Amino acid sequence: MTLLDDSYDVSALRRFKGFIFDCDGVLIDSLKANVVYYNKYRTHFGLPPMTPEDEHYTHIQNVYDSLRRIVPAEHYEAALAYRSQIDYRDMLPFLCREPGIRRLLGWMKAAGFLLGVDTNRMDTVHLVFKAVDLEGYFSPVMTVANTAAPKPDPDGVRQILAAWGLKREDVAFLGDSSVDEETAKNAGVAFWAFKNPDLASDLLVPDFPTLLSALKRAWPELSPLP
Repeated sequence: MTLLDDSYDVSALRRFKGFIFDCDGVLIDSLKANVVYYNKYRTHFGLPPMTPEDEHYTHIQNVYDSLRRIVPAEHYEAALAYRSQIDYRDMLPFLCREPGIRRLLGWMKAAGFLLGVDTNRMDTVHLVFKAVDLEGYFSPVMTVANTAAPKPDPDGVRQILAAWGLKREDVAFLGDSSVDEETAKNAGVAFWAFKNPDLASDLLVPDFPTLLSALKRAWPELSPLP
């Protein structure tokens, strides 16, 4: 793993034309919202709040596997049905945007880079982007609802590559979990770990201002951009 810092040789970045982002833990801090959301299921079935281990698991996994973990097997189908009764808008106050992300995305978009999302969210991602003012930056946005299978299945990344007309070596995947690490590996694209030195990654990105600074140094001809 290589740390992205002021000593990093930014010439290595110039091969990239597109960037795929995970959502939770990368674009937004949603851990508290996630805990509130899944504890609604626990309460509904008369169970105590999730353990810290459950909180970590549900934060990186898709809703189907998360529900299989946090409710007894005999209540799984009922939990799926209960899902339609939860208004995710109640979770929005617990979300916050990752510092520096809008400035980074604004520069990337102005510079002509392709930006996409591959997330294990299902049908809440556009609601979330509207709530944290991240609409309009990403295309396509791949979710559990429009991929063959949740991450770490590589279908989301493959669909993004096809939509962009890019090769695997043209793209980097930014994620914060072992699921993202495995997704990038399965898809054959470079993996950049965000704030997580415990992952096997090509690059460790400590924060978005550092990434923006590196990109500006890699493309000095674009420096007049905001």
